[in-house]
Amino acid sequence: MSLSSLLQRFSEPETLKMAKLGRELRAQGIDVIDLSLGEPDFDTPEHIKEAAIKAINDNWSHYSPVAGFLDAREAVCTKLKRDNNLDYRPEQIVISTGAKQSLANVILALVDDGEEVIIPTPYWVTYSELVKIARGKVVEIRTTVAQKLKITAADLEKAITPNTKAFLFSSPCNPSGAVYSKEELASLMEVFKKHPQIYIISDEIYEYINYVGQHESIAQFDEIKDRVIVVNGLAKGFAMTGWRIGYTASTVEVAKGMEKLQGQMTSGTNTIAQKATVTALTADLAPSMEMTREFTRRKQRVMDLISDIPGITCTEPDGAFYIFPDMSAYYGKSDGEITIKDSADLCMYILNKAHVSSVMGAAFGEPNCVRFSFANSLEKIEEGWARIKKVLALLK
Repeated sequence: MSLSSLLQRFSEPETLKMAKLGRELRAQGIDVIDLSLGEPDFDTPEHIKEAAIKAINDNWSHYSPVAGFLDAREAVCTKLKRDNNLDYRPEQIVISTGAKQSLANVILALVDDGEEVIIPTPYWVTYSELVKIARGKVVEIRTTVAQKLKITAADLEKAITPNTKAFLFSSPCNPSGAVYSKEELASLMEVFKKHPQIYIISDEIYEYINYVGQHESIAQFDEIKDRVIVVNGLAKGFAMTGWRIGYTASTVEVAKGMEKLQGQMTSGTNTIAQKATVTALTADLAPSMEMTREFTRRKQRVMDLISDIPGITCTEPDGAFYIFPDMSAYYGKSDGEITIKDSADLCMYILNKAHVSSVMGAAFGEPNCVRFSFANSLEKIEEGWARIKKVLALLK
């Protein structure tokens, strides 16, 4: 008896693995500070919860259409027009069980055996693994701190081959916090215009957690809009991670392909969460904006804290709620017992010695870096970085 060879093609998400290790230490009575998971430490706003309670009382308890209720898809269209000036119709929207399923739907609907998907580093851990599940080939574009961890049009042009099927990126980026400006997206668009066979998958899940102004979507450019698949959801901007609502906006053809896939996987998404989605996407965004203001305060504090620690090089994030510092200055160093060889060793050293969880940069395509979240209270953040500073000082 043996399991499928599919399981050998991809890895367990390092973000979830580190969270699991942290929970195991807590179960032993150890005070672990979690700077690993990408989850807002806020409760879902009251008006959204009330909408869900009303949906329960109104008996929205039966199957929904695979692509989602019409009013939920209309709410997505309303949001895309209001926030992004993008025009979509309900038949172009597919609502899924979280943005992760949305991404899986997109990649499985587009990518065939051996086809290439270009992904700039650093990238969310699941991107590369989904491409592997689809039997595609990941083509990485390495970025630099000098470029603020973003690619240029020249970088993109160089990576494209006749076998390129898609380009996949996030802005704001998980894990770096990099945000592409309208001008930067326009320069990439000019490259895509010359390569009409390439789909552009734009993950915009951190849209509202933006510290530099208006969010810009690459779908705004009419010349390539029909090849853009916008991926978004309610997890980050509305503190609704457990509600599991993601969505895509694309051409009708692509949407129908994703709907066909989803119909054999999960069918329609949770009906109560869909009804809450209508309220979340069409009501006042004040709670989301207040959450972003708090993340701004935390980001500024974290940047102050790490400036006092030698061996850390970090670009200040323009969005999301992570820092992604280069910590390779500690590679090869030892505390007399443990020698740090790479980002995995460093993360385990910090977890076991400082009792602070983080995520190795290698999982995001950048082995010199480590991802630390600031989706935790200021008190916990300050305590966590005090611990990290103390144990890093032992490495000689």
